[in-house]
Amino acid sequence: MTHSIIVSVKLLLMNELPYDPAKLHARALELVETTRELAQRGWTPATSSNFSMRLDDKHAAITVSGRDKGRLSETDIMVVDLQGKPVATTQRPSAETLLHTHLYARFPDVGCVLHTHSMNQTLASRLYGDQGFIRFEGYELIKAFRGQTTHETNYDLPIFPNTQDMDVLSRQVEARLDQGPLWGYLINGHGLYAWGRDMMEARRHLEAFDFLISCELETRKYKS
Repeated sequence: MTHSIIVSVKLLLMNELPYDPAKLHARALELVETTRELAQRGWTPATSSNFSMRLDDKHAAITVSGRDKGRLSETDIMVVDLQGKPVATTQRPSAETLLHTHLYARFPDVGCVLHTHSMNQTLASRLYGDQGFIRFEGYELIKAFRGQTTHETNYDLPIFPNTQDMDVLSRQVEARLDQGPLWGYLINGHGLYAWGRDMMEARRHLEAFDFLISCELETRKYKS
């Protein structure tokens, strides 16, 4: 097969895809860069964690299941629809894909969802799990969350019980979202989800949550 025919076949396949491959390429590069940086912080141990970005109103790009997040390449990013099903691929997404896609389906302005497993995130989810939330009060960094304009307030980060049933967990998250704006949550014994309009905002929320969690854990030590 000549080079021109190969190129023609590739272009034909690209035109038949239900999403824009150029946009997937751009999103994949962004996801790979971010996952590597977060892996260097120790936030994605033992191939844990998953990361995604919206492609359009029907599709999202997401990390393939079971991959070392510090060694990802563009081929480790796949496409799913907003029901969490793989699109035009035989690769397998994370079992938690539905926790990403239900946010994209519910909020048209959500463009990125990040899920990490730092030690502080997991430890805090255990220590505060029975309470069902961690309250951040009076911290300047509360203003890192979209819509927050003052430190003179409190912000509750919900903690949901861990379960392997993503339908159950996504319904619990949906019920909490019905109560008002939310930019993240913890899963008990598990890790942290955070999201935003784009990668920059999602990372800001993620990093703010992790910093505030660390502050609460340190404060707890000094009080004991």
